[in-house]
Amino acid sequence: MSGDAPASERSKAAIETADLSKVYAKRKGSAEVRALRGVSLTIPRGSFFGLLGPNGAGKSTFINILAGLVVRTSGEARIWGYDIDRDMRAARRAIGIVPQELNIDPFFTPRELLEVQAGLYGVPASERRTQEILEIVGLTRQAEAYARTLSGGMRRRLLVAKAMVHSPRVLVLDEPTAGVDVDLRRQLWVAVRRLQEQGTTILLTTHYLEEAEALCDRIAIINHGRLIACETTEALLSRLDSKEMTVTLTAAIDHIPQSLTAFNAEMPSPGRLVFCYPPSKTQGGEVLAAIQDAGLAVADIQTREADLEDVFLRLTSQPDEEFEGDNSRCEPAT
Repeated sequence: MSGDAPASERSKAAIETADLSKVYAKRKGSAEVRALRGVSLTIPRGSFFGLLGPNGAGKSTFINILAGLVVRTSGEARIWGYDIDRDMRAARRAIGIVPQELNIDPFFTPRELLEVQAGLYGVPASERRTQEILEIVGLTRQAEAYARTLSGGMRRRLLVAKAMVHSPRVLVLDEPTAGVDVDLRRQLWVAVRRLQEQGTTILLTTHYLEEAEALCDRIAIINHGRLIACETTEALLSRLDSKEMTVTLTAAIDHIPQSLTAFNAEMPSPGRLVFCYPPSKTQGGEVLAAIQDAGLAVADIQTREADLEDVFLRLTSQPDEEFEGDNSRCEPAT
């Protein structure tokens, strides 16, 4: 969305950037680095939004600009309609950042840490939600324990709690489940889902693509500092019109029947056939019928559809120049 968009349109966005760029100047022995290249992105209010990209793609730079830790080279950025420079205080109050690093004072309890954090944001004692936030992230029983005694997953949840003390409208989660085991990861997502259901906009960066696919209603992908994709999760997955069917036969064969080659059949072993076909044009039943017509008997069938990892790898593996001008803007569908 452009910077001169009507206020009525801007008010619909939790975060919006227009032609946002960041260039790190040359240093001795190193070249200039263009971390962000004209990123225009609109994140709807109340959404669970995924921001994905390889290491060094520009995700952290994007988040750090929003957090006020990095100064943008050009472009605009607004949080809940507030310009991050002209309305700096209001923009900072509207966002909470959960960093990758576990930056928790080990000699404070969770309750004390939340109280200190609320004080830093200027939240009056009468308006603090410490007990409520502890309940939301599932740390009520550990409220009086020293932070150093908490497990890794509990510390992650405590970081989420610290980011919530000033009741931000937008919560940014930067690799929140790195190094967290499966059960604690699930508990964290239950807490975050609850926040989103209560109206908080979630911006997630993660390398666990299965998490992004399951949680996010919309996903943007950044590569080489450019926005190369931004769509609903469903639309992004449909980019790869591909399905794989693995058929185990009751008896081994030494070659693929000619009638099956139309379905891109491969034979990784004498008793197995793998078919790759576009589900929008070919039905699985057609493949099975062709197998039967070829006089083959089926013992087992497994199917696999394209997932977010497939789409991600396809998009990020293409040369940078192919994206010049593509997907340079990302706005919610009207």
